[in-house]
Amino acid sequence: MRAARHPATWLPDLALGLIAALSLSPFGLWAATPLALAALLWRLAEAPPATVLWRALAAGFGWFALALFWITEPFLVDVARHGWMAPFALILMAAGGALFWALPAWAAARLSQGPVARTAAIAAALVLSDWLRGWIFTGFPWAQIGHGWIDTPVAQIAATTGALGLSLLTVTMAALPVAARALGRKATLAGALAAILLGAGCWAVGAARLAAPLPADRDLILRIVQPDATQSLKWDPEWSAVFLRRLLDLSAEPGRRDLVIWPETAVNFLLEEAAEVLPVLSQAADAPLVMGIQRREGSRFYNSLATILPGGTVAEVYDKFHLVPFGEYIPWGDALARFGIGAFAAQQGNGYSPGPGPVAMTLPGMPDFQPLICYEAIFPQHLRALDQRPGWLLQATNDAWFGTLSGPYQHLDQARLRAIETGLPLVRAANTGVSAVIDARGQIRDSLPLNTAGKIDAALPGALPPTRWQAWGNAPVLALILLILGASVRRRRSTSSS
Repeated sequence: MRAARHPATWLPDLALGLIAALSLSPFGLWAATPLALAALLWRLAEAPPATVLWRALAAGFGWFALALFWITEPFLVDVARHGWMAPFALILMAAGGALFWALPAWAAARLSQGPVARTAAIAAALVLSDWLRGWIFTGFPWAQIGHGWIDTPVAQIAATTGALGLSLLTVTMAALPVAARALGRKATLAGALAAILLGAGCWAVGAARLAAPLPADRDLILRIVQPDATQSLKWDPEWSAVFLRRLLDLSAEPGRRDLVIWPETAVNFLLEEAAEVLPVLSQAADAPLVMGIQRREGSRFYNSLATILPGGTVAEVYDKFHLVPFGEYIPWGDALARFGIGAFAAQQGNGYSPGPGPVAMTLPGMPDFQPLICYEAIFPQHLRALDQRPGWLLQATNDAWFGTLSGPYQHLDQARLRAIETGLPLVRAANTGVSAVIDARGQIRDSLPLNTAGKIDAALPGALPPTRWQAWGNAPVLALILLILGASVRRRRSTSSS
């Protein structure tokens, strides 16, 4: 047990976790994950369960440390007040994520016997863990194993399997040569060839899907406005006036627009206090306006999207319901407030209240759309919660919290996966970027880069028919994972009884 904890035994695994994460944005080295996971499974396949625990913990720490290093950025907005927390946040997030690798791998090692069964069980357990992370403690399905495929045709497989199926594909490619090595060198080479052929086959299927014609764009022009509102200045009275003027000027520029879209918390005033200014906003837009804004009901505050009709009338309001822990609300808030800990992303500091849940919003002359405010776009399950399928998805976000290197791009990648999974176009309005128009196959039609003020005028892409994932969800992938785990456990029982 002590030997399993010695750094010499787990430093290679830490390195493998770091290498595996190079598939994620901003690196985009898609082959890094299956190759590094193959090496990791090789090291775990015949190790004692205690050693598996520590090696998987080290690998998971490396994966999440590199994938989530943007988590330090919110603490650096106000360095004097919160900067000291940044390294602790990264260490705790990486360690917490590492447990989602270590505990399932340890359990799989305990319940299986032999290198083939153990390799299969650990690989399946890692995918099951990816799914569990989307639900436990309100969920955090960021940096899943399969997210590195987004810029390749392989990502199109998500239209059938969801993002979880991409994780299963990745670990399957990694496990095939490792499981086959018990049968000899030739079998190992055959397993490696099978992994390559599996990846190539999915690549070919995805390329064929990308080559097929898309439905025609709708005869509707959307204007997406990006004010480049720096987070550290966003609520400053003088700067907030500058950002509002940018929103108004960009919205009022000449050109056809059937709908104007502003990002999350685009303005520094509450909806209840906006009666006099809403006509001014509407006049600048010269079209219906969807805007991110905060609102209040009694002592409760909400992070909302409001649709404003010509003349300044508020039509519909959507309240974000899947809030960011410690960003938009504080678990055990009353107790932690005594230590000066408040919600970073909430202007009021004490946090927001959740809305009732997923909805579809309507505007005259527009197909219904499902609103997603920032964090909500990383949860695929919310896109199967409506009784009627919407015509498109709208994500209003404030990625200024995520820095400029990895966080905003990883968030964009996940939005693209939501488009692939549903077959619906997704329109993204971000305060500092990346604002984008994404078609029903997750391809970016037009975008504005980070830290740029500007607008996009683009037609609303057409929607594809409902995908298999939208009909089935993750049930087929989960059933396959459980089947693999069950077969691995049965093999141990059969071996033990003989």
